[in-house]
Amino acid sequence: MGLNQNQKKAVETTEGPLLIIAGPGSGKTFTLVERIHYLITKKNVSVENILVATFTEKAAQELMTRISNRLHQANISCNINDMYLGTIHSICLRILEENREFTRLKKNFMLMDQFDQQYFLYQKIYEYMRLPNMDLILGDKTSRWKRAEILLKWLNKVSEEMLDVEQLKSSDELQAQTLGYCYELYQQHLEEENALDFSTIQLEAYRLLKENRQITMQLNENLQYLLIDEFQDTNTIQEEIIFLLAGGNQNICVVGDDDQGLYRFRGATIRNILEFPSKFENGKCKQVELSTNYRSHPLIIQFYNQWMKQNNWSYEGKTFRYDKQIEPREGNHPESRTVIKVSGSDGLRNWEEEVYQFLISMKEKGKLTDWNEIAFLFRSVKNDKVVSLANYLEERNIPVYSPRSNMFFERKEVRLIIGAFMFLFPQFPKVRKWEEGSYLREWEIYDQYLREFAGELRKQENKKLLRWCQIRAKEHMNLHENTDYSFAGLFYQLLQFDLFNRYLEQDSYIVKDSRPVRNLSLFSKLLAKFEYLHRVTIFTPKTINTLLTTFFNQFLRFLINGGINEYEDESEYAPSGCVSFLTIHQSKGLEFPIVIVDSLNATPRKQYSELDEILQENFYRKEPFEPLERTKYYDFWRLYYTAFSRAQNLLVLSCQENIANGQGTRNVPSEPFLELYSKLKTWRETNDIYKLEIEKIKNVNIKKQYSFTSHINIFENCALQYKFYKEFEFSPVRQGATLFGTLVHQTIEDIHKYAIRGEELKIKEGNVEDWFNANYNNLVKKERVYLAPQTQKAALKQVLQYVDKQNNDWSHIKDAEVDVSLVKENYILKGTIDLIRGENNTVEIIDFKSEKKPDLFKEADMMYHYKRQLEVYAHLVEKRTGQQVSKMHLYYTGEEDSNPYVTFPKDIKAIGKTISAFDEIVKRIEDKDFLIKKRPEKHCRNCDMRFYCNEKL
Repeated sequence: MGLNQNQKKAVETTEGPLLIIAGPGSGKTFTLVERIHYLITKKNVSVENILVATFTEKAAQELMTRISNRLHQANISCNINDMYLGTIHSICLRILEENREFTRLKKNFMLMDQFDQQYFLYQKIYEYMRLPNMDLILGDKTSRWKRAEILLKWLNKVSEEMLDVEQLKSSDELQAQTLGYCYELYQQHLEEENALDFSTIQLEAYRLLKENRQITMQLNENLQYLLIDEFQDTNTIQEEIIFLLAGGNQNICVVGDDDQGLYRFRGATIRNILEFPSKFENGKCKQVELSTNYRSHPLIIQFYNQWMKQNNWSYEGKTFRYDKQIEPREGNHPESRTVIKVSGSDGLRNWEEEVYQFLISMKEKGKLTDWNEIAFLFRSVKNDKVVSLANYLEERNIPVYSPRSNMFFERKEVRLIIGAFMFLFPQFPKVRKWEEGSYLREWEIYDQYLREFAGELRKQENKKLLRWCQIRAKEHMNLHENTDYSFAGLFYQLLQFDLFNRYLEQDSYIVKDSRPVRNLSLFSKLLAKFEYLHRVTIFTPKTINTLLTTFFNQFLRFLINGGINEYEDESEYAPSGCVSFLTIHQSKGLEFPIVIVDSLNATPRKQYSELDEILQENFYRKEPFEPLERTKYYDFWRLYYTAFSRAQNLLVLSCQENIANGQGTRNVPSEPFLELYSKLKTWRETNDIYKLEIEKIKNVNIKKQYSFTSHINIFENCALQYKFYKEFEFSPVRQGATLFGTLVHQTIEDIHKYAIRGEELKIKEGNVEDWFNANYNNLVKKERVYLAPQTQKAALKQVLQYVDKQNNDWSHIKDAEVDVSLVKENYILKGTIDLIRGENNTVEIIDFKSEKKPDLFKEADMMYHYKRQLEVYAHLVEKRTGQQVSKMHLYYTGEEDSNPYVTFPKDIKAIGKTISAFDEIVKRIEDKDFLIKKRPEKHCRNCDMRFYCNEKL
């Protein structure tokens, strides 16, 4: 498909600011790829001079794949990873990591996701509660967990709106004043923990750019063309960062659709896209509208155009929407009714049966070939009505894919594993106790899981498991000495028994088939997170009951209350064999042949509080934009516009009709939908729908990243280990052994960076010890693992030995810990490399090993393995940078008596063979070929899956 006239204009308008309004299905991603291709091929722009910001990591990965494929087709060789391509968060993180010494951050900082952040606040909530007037922000009757959730929202708002904390603290408004003191305390906590959350990533990046002119100028010089996708969903601080990165160079292209702005609740502001042209001199910003829809049938387009037109977007002389008309593509379209309703009749309560009958009729009479061609969209997938429909369909053999429906703790495999933990720790009277007089309803759930697990233990086939559990439970009840495990260790021991290992035997990688093993994997991650947050490695007689109380009464309880999303495959948004149940927000950017939109009982609802009003009126950096009282309507209209525009062939509106009868009930569908809904025919009134050509779900093409150490090495050692840790993503129990090597590597990296900056005089024993200790303290804080004092001394000794052997000559150091990646035809090859200067303008690769030099003959297999690793690095350096590699070295920092180097000459043929072998292994991984002929015994000792393998292999 070629570019249409407006797409061509969007591609070729490269100089100066450009606003692209891209309606649904208008070929936005295709246009972005062509624009980047045009910059590289026609404007001769280097990839490192381009920044592309996307809304999600998945969108970034898909865009990278499509750009690399496009360049590959054109026979153009360049490294896409040199481009600043990712979410705004990931780009900010990259800038912070590249310039960390100019920020408050220390090495090994902890990056918290939303759960981590809320749990972090929960653990410290009493410190916040001691601040005056906290009840004005948090209320006085909510739980600690709810208070942490409310506090998190307000703290993130301060970061995202860049509110002046001193101004808040000195405010006459008590709520604002209290929020200022909260934020000040939160910043102290973050600094103490060397931590970042997702909002402060951006705040730290903003501060770095504002306070370090030299860094900002260098970025301005490098980043000549900026392309920002989904601009309608950016917030205040993101807009500021984008303009700081652009500097005086105004080649900023923003793309988005104001009609699909859905993320006000996350701080996004629609004003960024509506006001973008006014950021520049009058007439300077060009504007292109992509309004030809290549996705949907014309009647579907007509329907959602009408939905937007029937609403009033003006208020006091201002309009809060770009006026646009989406048009269908040229060509023939089926003459068929493509917008219908599938609803239960008033008073009959037959909605679930009506939906089921419609689905069956489409399968039997229509041209539906896979259930995944149907998506249900709801405001929320967590309410009882939606869960009930999912159960109704599944009971009738229509599988439902609904990973965000809060069903994780209702899945059998999860119920059984929690039931097993209950059985293994029979200290119930002590553990159940909570705050005086307080009863936790979660114990009813735990008891139910225990009964289910006990029921399984009574079966003959689980006799072995029963005996094992009885022995363990007795030990735990009267623990006399330390164990060598904690929760995660027990979890992996349980996997040896048939009750659980049957889930691991699943060889299908289709999402609906692999859900149980994916859920067990997720449970392993939750256990790892608990042990990390509470610094747990073993059970002791003193700590066991306290840990159980914390685990059941706090951690697990809040996970159950907060809800856990199940596994989602980023490369398969609509798994084969299932209908999809998605939130409307979740469906954004996706398309489905048949879309069923429910939640027609909804009405616009207020989303702001008194404190929102205070902040917006008095503390935001700009005057208020949209009138607060109108935002609930605008957001409502945009939400359902997004839902309706997902449909390709058939759009269905669905509800349990209910006519208000004056007894407290209300109309369903609600008033906003009535006019359009009332004109629709039911599915039983038209046979047109069976004549439709139903399209297939499109494959999402995402190239995966592979490195020698994190992927090839594991696969070659044991393909089964790769299957569990990399494919299914089980979280291994933390091993302290790697801390030693990481500590040595990081301190040598510090030394090299001083040498590269020309500050060799600072490389002396006292400073090296300081760097070493700082690295150790930060690593310990992050990893929650410690080294014995003697082991710390041994690690420091290796570093100081390395310094001594250089004899104050650092001129050979060229680069340290360089992340190098290469986009290949089917995957992305990654590596981290240290470079030293070679002869005749060549470079040499050096890899550090924190151990004694092995016997080169007895350990020939290991040396061959390391040589291949260095060959991969050599291939990366030459293809990625164009520099010639002349030699490859291993440096053994633990070697005291002899030459610490092992050197290999570069052999082009050998490198070619290694890369071919790498390609073959990647192919096996992508083909899900994890068979092993023989168990690799030497790798089993430290593998958590050894209990499972002992039983099954």
